[in-house]
Amino acid sequence: AGYWQMYRYNPDLAAEGKNPFILDSKPATGDYKSFIMGEVRYSSLAKLFPETAEKLFAKAEEEAKEKRAYYEKLAE
Repeated sequence: AGYWQMYRYNPDLAAEGKNPFILDSKPATGDYKSFIMGEVRYSSLAKLFPETAEKLFAKAEEEAKEKRAYYEKLAE
C-alpha cells in the first residue's frame, strides 16, 4: 500500500560521491483510511470512539505524508 516506506542506506556510496540513502518504495496508491480500516485495532477504535478515531486517522495520514516527503527529500 505504500504507507510504510522501504529504503536502504549504504554509507559506502557516500565515499563514491553518491547519495547513500535509497528510497525503494513507490508513493501510496490507495486511500489511507481504507487501508488501516482493514485492521481490527483501527476498525474497533472507529466503532467505539468515532469522533476521536477520525481525528487520529487524519493525524496519522498527515504524518505518513510528511514522512514520505522527508524520505523523498533525503533520496534526492
